[in-house]
Amino acid sequence: MSKNYAIIVAAGKGKRMRTDINKQFLNIKDKPLIYYTLKTFADSKAVDGIIIVCAEDEIEYCKHEIVEKYQIAKVLKIVSGGKERQNSVYNGINVIKNCEIVLIHDGARPFVNDRIIEEGIKYAKEYGACACGVVPKDTIKIRDIKGFSTSTLNRNEVFSVQTPQCFRYDLILKCYRKLNKEKVNVTDDTAVVNYYGNPVYLYEGSYDNIKITTPEDLYIAENIIDKMK
Repeated sequence: MSKNYAIIVAAGKGKRMRTDINKQFLNIKDKPLIYYTLKTFADSKAVDGIIIVCAEDEIEYCKHEIVEKYQIAKVLKIVSGGKERQNSVYNGINVIKNCEIVLIHDGARPFVNDRIIEEGIKYAKEYGACACGVVPKDTIKIRDIKGFSTSTLNRNEVFSVQTPQCFRYDLILKCYRKLNKEKVNVTDDTAVVNYYGNPVYLYEGSYDNIKITTPEDLYIAENIIDKMK
């Protein structure tokens, strides 16, 4: 029976956080950031297993201080990341077997919810590939190399993509294998399937589904947790 697996990408160092430790392990309300991410996927009835991708020198820490300490269920493997994010995702994809849908999610997005996960699986089954996101709240300008505005985009036609990005496993594996051989660089996982001519359905995410990137984001995260309680 085919299953749905989540790959949690936590190999990046997050230089913009200006800290000596991986931002995934920073505490928010007395628990590591990545705890909240993993707990949501572990508690989801739609997810059968979790693969964590982290830096090679952090695998043991992640295993003992996160997964075992907080008794995170469904974690099948912790694998080493690669030089770039796309290499890390490829490493995670390659250890999965008997999978129908794979959800690829940033470890630093702790506020994904059940609806986003379940709709991602549904749309991936229907369309092959999908990603959640939101319409930007701000006006988006195109800026030239001298710093001047050249045009204004229609906000209703612009989409700020989040994760999880969800795929039929056979599709994303095939595309990543091609990408790896051709040594093409991409910015996210939907770009991989787009590059090889496959459509990606975009569905509604959440403005709370933020990526923790800078120190200021930690304060926003604390407020979101308080609101959720």
